[in-house]
Amino acid sequence: MKFTKMHGLGNDYVYVNCFEEPLTGVDLPELARRVSDRNFGIGGDGLILIMPSQQADFRMRVFNSDGSEAKNCGNGLRCVSKYVYDHGLAASERFTVETLGGIVAPEVIPGADGKAELITIDMGEPRLHPDDIPMQAPHAGCDVVKEQPLEVDGRIFIMTAVSMGNPHAVLFVEQVDDEEVRRFGPFIERHPWFYERTNVEFIQVLNRQELLFRVWERGSGVTLACGTGACAAVVAAVLSGKTDRRVTVHLAGGDLVIEWREADNRVYMTGPATEVFHGQYLGELPYLSP
Repeated sequence: MKFTKMHGLGNDYVYVNCFEEPLTGVDLPELARRVSDRNFGIGGDGLILIMPSQQADFRMRVFNSDGSEAKNCGNGLRCVSKYVYDHGLAASERFTVETLGGIVAPEVIPGADGKAELITIDMGEPRLHPDDIPMQAPHAGCDVVKEQPLEVDGRIFIMTAVSMGNPHAVLFVEQVDDEEVRRFGPFIERHPWFYERTNVEFIQVLNRQELLFRVWERGSGVTLACGTGACAAVVAAVLSGKTDRRVTVHLAGGDLVIEWREADNRVYMTGPATEVFHGQYLGELPYLSP
């Protein structure tokens, strides 16, 4: 199996071009677990497949390192966009990508070498109703879960829930603490309110144009970046009156510019993607039983 290793601000995945490697009959969750292993596999936060689509120009499937399938991945979308543009699969700088969370529209900004330098992605409208996140409403008649107290392991956080095609629990804290991310992230990921589990963002407001961001990703744990999480954090910050609508989000792996435009209610993410190396996976592919 040929593959490409790419990352978006350190959020690294193993990418497979399924136009050339269809992976028919392969147990994809098990394959994701094997290739993601940083000691016995290639190493990464998961496996992303670049596939044909009947609804869009391309289709993206995302499998976390534990084998679970994600509905969306902002950093993955930027990497997929760079791959299809740089490798001549995309006919122009604008195209569409199908995800389990819906169809998104990237726009590539080429650099001097003609390759994708930055990618802006229209991530669509944020979803705020509990049914759309999805999660159990904390109380009857709850249409938006905003600044909701959430008690976890003896600690009370103030949480806003947002879906950007996948669920996010955004917590605003006085100061980001990596140890708290590791301690509380797993509990909140599996909190009973989130019956499909959730990504967890720990956010420190620096000023009205900047956020400091750390994340516990559903199915992957601590990662250096989460694009949909950065989008969710800005939506939550705007809803709570903490920031303006265009914000630079400082992730552990670098910066993203996120804008929640009032004119169309859509969230736009701009940032880089990096191709690291190509290779051939020599491990045995796990096939499904006939």
